[in-house]
Amino acid sequence: MDTPVVLGRTASPGGTSAPAAPPLSARRPFHLLAKPTGPICNLDCEYCFFLTKEALYPGDRFRMADDVLETYLRQLVEAQPDGEVTVAWQGGEPTLMGLDFFRRSVELIERLRRPRQQLFHTIQTNGTLLTDEWARFLAEHRFLVGLSLDGPPELHDRYRVDKKGRPSSERVLRGLAHLRAHDVEVNILCTVNAANQDRALDVYRYVRDELGIHHLQLIPIVERDNDTGFQEGDTVTDRSVDPDAWGAFMIAVFDEWVRHDVGEVFVQMFDAALASWLDLPPAMCIFRETCGDALALEHNGDVYSCDHFVEPRHLLGNIMETHLAELVGSPAQRRFGEHKLTSLPAYCRSCEVRFACHGECPKNRFVLTPDGEPGLNYLCSGYRAFFNHIDGPMQLMAGLLREGRYADEIMGIFAAADRNEPCPCGSGRKAKHCHQA
Repeated sequence: MDTPVVLGRTASPGGTSAPAAPPLSARRPFHLLAKPTGPICNLDCEYCFFLTKEALYPGDRFRMADDVLETYLRQLVEAQPDGEVTVAWQGGEPTLMGLDFFRRSVELIERLRRPRQQLFHTIQTNGTLLTDEWARFLAEHRFLVGLSLDGPPELHDRYRVDKKGRPSSERVLRGLAHLRAHDVEVNILCTVNAANQDRALDVYRYVRDELGIHHLQLIPIVERDNDTGFQEGDTVTDRSVDPDAWGAFMIAVFDEWVRHDVGEVFVQMFDAALASWLDLPPAMCIFRETCGDALALEHNGDVYSCDHFVEPRHLLGNIMETHLAELVGSPAQRRFGEHKLTSLPAYCRSCEVRFACHGECPKNRFVLTPDGEPGLNYLCSGYRAFFNHIDGPMQLMAGLLREGRYADEIMGIFAAADRNEPCPCGSGRKAKHCHQA
C-alpha cells in the first residue's frame, strides 16, 4: 500500500511525519556545503567572513545533532539523481566535531545510498587538528581534502592566526604531513589578500615545488567594511585584495603555468576558463550565467541559498520540516539564481569577456560602472585584464582539444617558436618577450 503524501510530507504509521522524497523525474544535481559546527572555528583568521554568523544563532552549541545528520544524509541521496553524489563538509572548522562524527556519517550514507549512486567525500579544513588517525580515516574513504594555506609561512601567518593571535602555519604543515604520509588527495585553498597579492610566484612555486601539491584554488579576499554584509557602495577592509593586483596575481601564475605545468598542475580557475573557451559550462558557479545550485546547510538543518549569503533573507527553510529537494527547487532559490543574470549591468552585458566571467559572484557586485549604474563587480578590472591576457593561449588549447589532441602540447608550441618571431599566443610580441620570456 502506498504511503499517503500530504502537503509535501509523508505520513508515517506512528502518526508523525517526515518530508517526502521527490519523484525520480524531479531530481537534479546540486552541490551542498554542510557546516556541522556552523561558524565555530579554532582559528581566528582576520579576514574570515563566517565567524560573525554566530550571531544568527545566539546561545547555540553549534554541533550537528544525530537526527539532523541522519535527515541530511537521507535527503541528500533522495534528492540527487543516480551517479556521483558529493558529501561536502565545511565550517567554521568541521574537524571540531571529532572523528567519530565523520565515521558515523560515512557508515550511515553508505547504508542510505541507492545502488547506482557513487559517493564522493570532501572536507575543507584548516588542517591544524589533523592527526595520523584522521589521515588514515580520510585515506580509507578517499576523501578529497581542501586545505587552507595562503603561501609560505610569512604570508600565511599574516592573517591566519588562532584565538590568541599566534601563527598557525606550523600546525597546518604538521597536518599536511599526516595527509601526505597516507597519500590523501589534497587541494590547496589559497586566499589572495593584501599580504600576498604581490607575491604570486612565491605562493605558486611554494605550493608546487616545496609542498609538491598539484591542485590549487585561488580565492580573492573581498571583505566588506560593514557589519550587515551586503550594501550597495560598500568599501572594503585593508585586508582585501586590490582589484588590479588580483588580475596581476592570476596573470603571473597563469604565465608560469602555461609555460611549464599544463597537465601537471591543476588550477581551478584555469580549468574553469578553458571550459568557457570550449563553450562548456564552467565547474565554478561564480563564472556561470546563473547560479543557485550551490547551497549551504547549517548545523541545525537550516538551508541557505549560498555559502556567501547565510543571512535571514536568504534562508530557504529547514530540512526537518521541508525536504531538501523542495528547498533546492523552490521558487525563491530559482529567483536567487536567475537574479545573477537579470541584475547584470549594461556595462557587463557588452563586455568582450562576459562569456568567461558573467559578472563573477553576486556577493562582489557592489560598485558603480563607469556610467554610474550599480552592480559592477569590485574585481572587474582584475578579471577583465586576466581574461583578455589569457585569450590567445586559451584559444590555442581549445583548438588542440577540438582536434583530439592534448592541451599540454601548448608548452611545446611555445618552446619551439622562433624567439624573434611573433609569439604563437597571438599577442603580437616577439616570442622571446612573451611566452618564452
